[in-house]
Amino acid sequence: MKKIITLSLIMLFFSTMLYSQEKYQLSSHILDVTKGQPAPNVKITLSKADPQGNWIFVDEKLTDKNGRITDFLKETPSANNKGIYKLTYYTAPYFQNLNQESFYPFIEVVFELKDENHYHVPITLSPYGYSTYRGN
Repeated sequence: MKKIITLSLIMLFFSTMLYSQEKYQLSSHILDVTKGQPAPNVKITLSKADPQGNWIFVDEKLTDKNGRITDFLKETPSANNKGIYKLTYYTAPYFQNLNQESFYPFIEVVFELKDENHYHVPITLSPYGYSTYRGN
């Protein structure tokens, strides 16, 4: 009987963990292609366009050691994250910390969320160029 109760408590704990994990609709990643490595500690801000086209600050984070931010736009039952957004990648400090000249002091990527799907917006970065795409 004690084993059944213990097993039930373990199952309850893990099912609670599964359902209580927060989910986010937007993530990003920076890969420094000159080094072939992620770009850590890069500030990224998220802004949303209002109906008049003005940018409204939403959030600001630093990339982790893997060059990632996984928790922009928390998903909640009442959240409506549809709209036009802008991610601003502040790349000048990153390259300054590497004692590397660069051309772009920051990079702005504008995109539109049209549904509740997850969106991943990565960039590949070098001192004199960048590329972006919709990832998964």
